[in-house]
Amino acid sequence: MPETPRRADRPSAPRYGNRPTMKDVAARAGVGLKTVSRVVNGESGVTPETERRVQEAIDALGFRRNDSARVLRKGRTASVGLVLEDLADPFYGPLSRAVEEVARAHGALLINGSSAEDPDREQELALALCARRVDGLVIIPAGDDHRYLEPEIKAGVATVFVDRPAGGIDADCVLSDNFGGARQGVAHLVAHGHRRIGFIGDMPRIHTASERLRGYRTAMEDAGIAVEDAWMSLGATDPARVRRAAEEMLSGPSPVTAVFSGNNRVTVTVIRVLAEQSRRVALVAFDDLELADLLQPGVTVVAQDAAAIGRTAADRLFRQLDGALLLPERIELPTRLIARGSGELPPAD
Repeated sequence: MPETPRRADRPSAPRYGNRPTMKDVAARAGVGLKTVSRVVNGESGVTPETERRVQEAIDALGFRRNDSARVLRKGRTASVGLVLEDLADPFYGPLSRAVEEVARAHGALLINGSSAEDPDREQELALALCARRVDGLVIIPAGDDHRYLEPEIKAGVATVFVDRPAGGIDADCVLSDNFGGARQGVAHLVAHGHRRIGFIGDMPRIHTASERLRGYRTAMEDAGIAVEDAWMSLGATDPARVRRAAEEMLSGPSPVTAVFSGNNRVTVTVIRVLAEQSRRVALVAFDDLELADLLQPGVTVVAQDAAAIGRTAADRLFRQLDGALLLPERIELPTRLIARGSGELPPAD
């Protein structure tokens, strides 16, 4: 009978979810598990020839050391969680990067996610990270009640809040001087002759928005200027709402001659509205933004140091993890006024 042709050997399909183990490496290299462990962990006691065979088996199988099992035996998972408000917000890019760099310097992995300004989603995400045994959390809070974290903190999860303080618990927080920065920005407009100054900010329940409004009010009071209700607008930062607020302030028999915008998202819409005006309106914005120096005129801003905020929070977190007995502290970092032209325009009337 004719010989049945042999089919060419084909590589087996990958077994997703079934990673090669040290036992697989030991079997392929013809050595014991302890020998593989010594090679993987860089320990002595293995001959060069045996080490070569084990390394060839590791390369052939695509074996990777199970760091999670190793660090769990030491009581730490070498990972920290970062709960952001909105991953798309440019303010959080340098902040996240700074936290990641500090974590990396401590041999830890950063896992982050976005709450989308939803308190329930914040809680769900924070507890999910705790369930995965992260060593610590850096949280930009969306809600104002963080008592749900008390059991996790008591269990040893280091926690630092960023940009806004925690609600209902004593915990470290690192934030900008929102009140002082807004007060300085509005005083800058007053110093350039403005008396009718509008304020457009975020939702009033948000700590940063309420503090910046307080800074605005204080600067106006310092200058002896009575603030009219029509000059203030807080709410969602969606473009339609901000546009309506800006157009209302800029119209009527006594329009504002300057605007103080409460954050970078508000500022983008305000810039568009001001570009449509027939008269020049001064602008000072809280938060710097990309290309602000290239506009005509350049946008005067109260700049935060997002990277410094992230770095300070992460340093504080790892000090907790290293065993430092620290009382909860509120750390406020200074802001910086950058004059570029828009905030120095005189009143048009």
